[in-house]
Amino acid sequence: MKNYRYSDLPLEVHGVPFFYENGKLERLPADVREKVPSLGFLGRRTPGARLCFRTNSPKFTVKIEFETMNFDHGMSMKAAQSANILIGDRQNAHFAGLVSPKNYNEKSAEATFFKSRNMEDITVWFPRNEVISDISVSVEDDAVVEAPTPYKYPPMLYYGSSITEGGCSCRVTNAYNAVISQHLDVDFYNFGFSGSAKGEPEIAECISTIPMSIFVLDYDHNAPDPEHLRKTHEPFFRIIREKNPDLPIIMMTRPNFDHDETAPERREIVKTTFNNAVAAGDKNVYFIDGETFFGDTDREFCTNDGCHPNDLGFYRMASVVEPVVKKILEERYGK
Repeated sequence: MKNYRYSDLPLEVHGVPFFYENGKLERLPADVREKVPSLGFLGRRTPGARLCFRTNSPKFTVKIEFETMNFDHGMSMKAAQSANILIGDRQNAHFAGLVSPKNYNEKSAEATFFKSRNMEDITVWFPRNEVISDISVSVEDDAVVEAPTPYKYPPMLYYGSSITEGGCSCRVTNAYNAVISQHLDVDFYNFGFSGSAKGEPEIAECISTIPMSIFVLDYDHNAPDPEHLRKTHEPFFRIIREKNPDLPIIMMTRPNFDHDETAPERREIVKTTFNNAVAAGDKNVYFIDGETFFGDTDREFCTNDGCHPNDLGFYRMASVVEPVVKKILEERYGK
């Protein structure tokens, strides 16, 4: 078998914005994590990250080494500590299975997958919850390995809460931003930080330096109270806008509208940032009301705890957000 580490060409790492600068599998570089200590761990784990390549090997093995292994009371090991393997072109890829640790005492996982002898794209979606030490892929000795098919659209960036991060979908590929990525063939960065996205200016400064096609601002849920949101939301937006004057920016509010009496006030705060931008002549801002995400029927089936969307909730979120993203991308880059 021929072996490739994640850093070996022609394999490509996606969803980790600084990887090709520092070679590290982490969302935030060390200097940014030092400025915002609450992201010391969360900034190192990599939800939404993917290892991509093409091969004609009829059999391949994926092995993962974990630096950390933590029990998450809200998510299963299959949801939080497992890689997802997709085979085929992204908009029609089929789910081939998981690479899962045997238990919480194990810090490695390995699985073998079978496919046709055709040259096909392989996408390895990283586990959501852990810091990854290493990922490697083995293919048959006579197999051809190539760079993956390029994404149709450049990366979007989503900034927000544990919901943005993917909690609590049953698989990492079922989070709403992952669904949009697959449907539209758009690359993305997931800057969802569980309980810790609070509109810090240091994070806005960091995000403002990352090339992106669309920015989604969605940290309403992590603001401790409406007053915190009021003090931070528009300044956060302005930092991004100052460095990216033509960037399409989508502002969203929380999906769990039914279970929070502060949700209407929070919505108005986010809407005020949007309205002020429009009044100032900004033609690249968009507002999506989180109350619309779960639809009008069976809303109670859309979360696992009254807060975090389950797979149905995430799919309904994607159904609302995707048309907005699709319109922006097509207008900006063509169909």
